[in-house]
Amino acid sequence: MESLTGRKVSLIGMVHVRALPGTPQNSMTIDEIREIAVEEATLLRKSGFDALIVENMHDVPYLKRRVGPEIVACMTELTSAVRRAVDCPIGVQILAGANMEALAAAQAAGAGFIRAEGFVYAHVADEGIMESDAGELLRFRRSIGAEKILILADIKKKHSSHAITFDVNLADTAHTAEFFGADALVVTGSATGRPTKPGDLEEASRGSFLPLIVGSGVTPENMGSLWSLSRGLIIGSYLKKEGKWDQGLSEERIRKIVDAATAIRGKREGEA
Repeated sequence: MESLTGRKVSLIGMVHVRALPGTPQNSMTIDEIREIAVEEATLLRKSGFDALIVENMHDVPYLKRRVGPEIVACMTELTSAVRRAVDCPIGVQILAGANMEALAAAQAAGAGFIRAEGFVYAHVADEGIMESDAGELLRFRRSIGAEKILILADIKKKHSSHAITFDVNLADTAHTAEFFGADALVVTGSATGRPTKPGDLEEASRGSFLPLIVGSGVTPENMGSLWSLSRGLIIGSYLKKEGKWDQGLSEERIRKIVDAATAIRGKREGEA
């Protein structure tokens, strides 16, 4: 991730775009959704975030793997608008597990990476059984000439049951994801906003040399314990009013996160 943002540990902010046209909770036009996404991306970047991920978090309930062309078109447009508005690396995630669609949107929009769930090993997600797609995804990446787009792969991801791979631990899962061609690994807590355990990062590091990214539950209070174990911190829920992912951004919470990161960088990395 250092090659992506120039930082030893990157702050990666989530841009949760409002419910897209055609989804059950949609109440806005694409122009209104774009305006909010650009405003939030600009605020996060000006506040000190090193990279951003554009995600269709409000599109609940999610489809499994395959979303419609209207979602891909909207996510491409929104990602393009965010990329034009800010001067930092941009990623794409399309829920749930629509990794090829995210890759296509990223390629068309000029984004630098995607977050991919269900990359290796099957698991039972909210949406049902999700099988792995590494082979299909990397072949698709090659076919569209998108090899420069990095794949940040979730392992033992949140909001999922991993009983069917109970005998495959995090280290083994990390090793397989590296073997199958992921560029970085995302380790999470059990659900959105729930802390990632330092022990899980340590276990994943025993199976892979890939950069580890914290995927949930980062706060100013636990950031220090996660910092030295990771190369990036994906932060979404904490930045919202009352810490709720479906609310608007809180400038006070953004400031607290960035101040905490600045203090850690000053002590551990010799950076301002």
